[in-house]
Amino acid sequence: MTKLSEHLTSSNVAALGHSNEFGGSRLTPHFSLQEMTKTYVKGFNNIPNAAQRDNLKRLCEWLEELRQEWNKTYGDGDDPIIINSAYRSPSVNKIVGGAPTSNHLTGCAADIRVLGMEQALRYAVLLLDIADRQKKDFDEIILEKSKSAIWLHFAVRAEGNRRKIVFMTK
Repeated sequence: MTKLSEHLTSSNVAALGHSNEFGGSRLTPHFSLQEMTKTYVKGFNNIPNAAQRDNLKRLCEWLEELRQEWNKTYGDGDDPIIINSAYRSPSVNKIVGGAPTSNHLTGCAADIRVLGMEQALRYAVLLLDIADRQKKDFDEIILEKSKSAIWLHFAVRAEGNRRKIVFMTK
């Protein structure tokens, strides 16, 4: 069984499920449907429906803003935002040990790879600034840490956003 922390930090692109399923389908200029549905769990369908794709697009619009703000403030001008995990089908979510009510199931969440706690905190602050400046709410910003990895979980729903901010160790 794949542990969630392994699923989030694996860099073996050859292990991606449905690697050519979506071809070059773009949700936003810098984020593809393929990138937002990748999984390291083999043998399971991880294809979102139309409503889940709409949620992924909304999420990617926020991620585009994060990318722009990061590069303006801290980056080298073209630093990518790297997604470890976004949409998860119920089967994939269960295998990786995701919560049964996870925003990943609806395409509303992404786990973002970071180089360490400092970058995770800076991403979180930038997302808060974006929310405040644009008067938009998000559902969750969770700084997550396992024994072997740190990542930032970010979620935004179409409605019912809670503006929940948490630090979690696993």
